[in-house]
Amino acid sequence: MTVGEKRAEAGAAAPPDVLDGPFSTRQLLRIDEALRLADQGTGLVFSVYVGGLDEPVREHAERLHHQLADPDRSVLIAVSPNQRQLEIVTGRHARKRIPDTYAKLAALSMAAAFGGGDLAGGIIQGLDQLASHAGRG
Repeated sequence: MTVGEKRAEAGAAAPPDVLDGPFSTRQLLRIDEALRLADQGTGLVFSVYVGGLDEPVREHAERLHHQLADPDRSVLIAVSPNQRQLEIVTGRHARKRIPDTYAKLAALSMAAAFGGGDLAGGIIQGLDQLASHAGRG
C-alpha cells in the first residue's frame, strides 16, 4: 500500500483495501496530514510505501521511487514491517536538501518508534524530521 497514492481516498470513505492494512483510519489521516505538511513546507513530494519489499530491498525501494510522478523531487519512505526493513530514497534534487546523513538520522528515529510498536507514529516522526531538514524550497 502506498499511502502517498491513497491521499485522496483516505478521506470520508476509505476503500476496503486501505482498511485491511496495518493502520486505522485515524492513523491514515494523521499520515496523510504529515505528508501534506511535508510537501507544502518543502516543495518536495513525499510518499510512503508500507508492504513487502523484494530482495535486494534497496533496489526494490529505488524501483518504487522511480515510478513516482517526479522522482527527482521525491522522497520515498519504504517500510516492510514483516521484514523489519526501512529504506529512504531521495531523488536527485531532494538529495541536495536531504543528504544521506540526515536521512539516516530520520531512519534511526523511525526504527526506534517501530521497535516500540508505533508504526504510524514512526512514519509521521520521520516525515517531520525529513521535512525539517529539507527546509523551505
